[in-house]
Amino acid sequence: MIEENVKNILDEIAGGNAFGEKVILVAATKTRTAEEIQRAIDAGISDVGENRVQEFCQKHGRFSGAREHFIGRLQLNKVKYLVGKVSLIQSVDRFELAEEIARRAALLGIVQEVLIEINAGREETKGGFLPEEGMEAFRRISKIAGIRPAGFMAMLPATQDEALLGRLCDGMRALFDGARKEAAHVRYLSMGMSGDWKLCLGHGANMIRLGTAIFGKR
Repeated sequence: MIEENVKNILDEIAGGNAFGEKVILVAATKTRTAEEIQRAIDAGISDVGENRVQEFCQKHGRFSGAREHFIGRLQLNKVKYLVGKVSLIQSVDRFELAEEIARRAALLGIVQEVLIEINAGREETKGGFLPEEGMEAFRRISKIAGIRPAGFMAMLPATQDEALLGRLCDGMRALFDGARKEAAHVRYLSMGMSGDWKLCLGHGANMIRLGTAIFGKR
């Protein structure tokens, strides 16, 4: 089932997004075993993303062949467990977190790539910068040594209103394009989960984070 799901999704995204850009499929591995993750990697997954630091620590090193991302909310005291071990921290939702990541990276003598999280739907229950704050956040974080913002991540509201979702995606794409004009290292617009990824690709996402669509229901 995992193998078939991976093949079907990879086939579907092979043509790229609405802008003809290559799409990166990140397998969201929350609650999944190392064995399930390895099956997905063997089927063609190149990137995996974990939501919880404790789960990341338990699974790290128990599978191979994929880049690791962190895609969940991150507390300051847990940063040390991720920096230098993940390719991308996708959930930088405040300056304080960016500064702690940069501090940890500097101790290791590396530059940690991150995505700036945007609260596209202005939801009180979610973290992230507001859309109008995104460009200032990008510029400010870009000036901090040890951290490199490679784009943006958004979690869209859980709604069936496709017109609204489309507008939110278009706003995210405009933010991404603006940042990309300022810095060549901006490459990723991470937007789209198991319920809305096709819509997101239609509006310019080039990275999607799928769990249920790959592994089935928890």
